[in-house]
Amino acid sequence: MNLSDIDFAELYRRQMLRAHRQEKTPEYWDGRAPAMSQRLSDSQYVRQFVAALDLEGCATLLDVGCGPGTIALTVAPRLEHVYGLDYSPGMLAAFTEEAHARGLTAATPILCAWEDDWADVPTCDVVVASRSTAVTDLEAAILKLDSKARKRVYMSYPADGKLPGDDVRRAIGRADAFAPDYLWVVGILHHLGLHPTLGYLTTENRFSRCVDLADFRSKVTEWLGGLSEEEAGRLETFFRETGEGDRQKPTRWALFSWEAGKKVAR
Repeated sequence: MNLSDIDFAELYRRQMLRAHRQEKTPEYWDGRAPAMSQRLSDSQYVRQFVAALDLEGCATLLDVGCGPGTIALTVAPRLEHVYGLDYSPGMLAAFTEEAHARGLTAATPILCAWEDDWADVPTCDVVVASRSTAVTDLEAAILKLDSKARKRVYMSYPADGKLPGDDVRRAIGRADAFAPDYLWVVGILHHLGLHPTLGYLTTENRFSRCVDLADFRSKVTEWLGGLSEEEAGRLETFFRETGEGDRQKPTRWALFSWEAGKKVAR
């Protein structure tokens, strides 16, 4: 079997379904917007992501899954115009508020989801998707990113064989398997005729600051919603059997970048 015979996109879709990953609703992210806005400027991950961007000769940037403007507003002073695309009205409200607070007038929010028609989404020199690619059909998402970029695309994806928190979801019985490894993303890009540059970023584990079981359960509940009695028991077992070092281990992200518009025809 040749590498070209493997349909990584279909394998990816099947694995995501096995992992039972349900995309968060816009309302969920609306509720998270205030807290995420407060952490906007204090992130090792953001500093690393921005440092990796090549904006030479670029005037515009589209940030897909922008949240409160995490990437777009950080680089906005270096560009003529930035666009933040998200399906959460609350996140876009935070994006607009933060842009005004920074005195940025050339920052436009766009209410749109991965699955929507992107016909009216502007084409920009650079397109980024930062920690926003946990979608069921990644191939379709990559094609959309590429179609809206004139020069370059940057996309991050968890690099440790699972998405953040997958071990917790499995431990309480909400998933049968881990989400696809980032190497599957390499396979999808290869199949599309895209030749990415690959780097790595690190960020704090979402549970790294939990001081005790109560704090851990509180953060899991905030993330996943209410727990059944059985799930709560499994979570306690997981907490007691997992060392503090494992819970505080940083999350690694694979950062893919490629020159836009060079995919093969399907």
